[in-house]
Amino acid sequence: MRGWLGLLTMIMVLAIAPGSAVAHPADAEQLPRLVKMIRSSLVGIGTFQALRRPPVDLKGSGFVVQGGLHVITNYHVVPSGIDTTANERLVVIVGNGRHYTDRNAEVVAIDAEHDLALLKIDGDPLPPVVLGKGGLLPEGTPIALTGYPIGSILGVYPVTHTGIVAAITPIKIPQPDSRFLDAEMILRSPFDVYQLDATAFPGNSGSPVYDIRTGRVEAILNSTFVKETKERALSEPTGISFAIPVIYVHELLKKAGL
Repeated sequence: MRGWLGLLTMIMVLAIAPGSAVAHPADAEQLPRLVKMIRSSLVGIGTFQALRRPPVDLKGSGFVVQGGLHVITNYHVVPSGIDTTANERLVVIVGNGRHYTDRNAEVVAIDAEHDLALLKIDGDPLPPVVLGKGGLLPEGTPIALTGYPIGSILGVYPVTHTGIVAAITPIKIPQPDSRFLDAEMILRSPFDVYQLDATAFPGNSGSPVYDIRTGRVEAILNSTFVKETKERALSEPTGISFAIPVIYVHELLKKAGL
């Protein structure tokens, strides 16, 4: 137990440490305001089952878009199987600390090739993020990402990491299900993604990646370079992460008629 708590303490120390990038002073001054704004649009993605302890199983992160009742996350974050016979349900988590609520959610559109999913949520609208127009950011752009790197073990506490766009590199997203491996997809060329010089953890999947200069969400965190196991990634983060450009979010929203 002591070893596990020690690991969590180390994770929290790493989580609040800035990346290797040094932001321009003007950017640094407005970052607290941007973080507060982004946090109001941030949600956790997971499942809820009343008799489970803890009842919420947080899988990753997501952010509110459009009119406030739709959420973008990674496709791989959405559970492939939910035990409805045991009253398990897909939810988004709203709030901070130990004072949070859950809202029912349903998947309304997916883009498995680019690892994106669009959810619709119950309740009153939440503040949406401002999306970038879709053009690729130049390398060296200062960015930040906000999400839930260690889930709900210590409560739902959003964490922000900073860094830069380290490179724009082609990638092919591995498909989680053989149903998506049709001939057209196999023959399709890899697409460009951002490589980020920013520390992130597996629970950050689905986090909004935003330009520190403008506050616009320009990408969605997709993956972290993992050393052998998830536990190794938590104790020895590589600082190498990848993010899907926001142009594919725009395409998914258009597909859904939003």
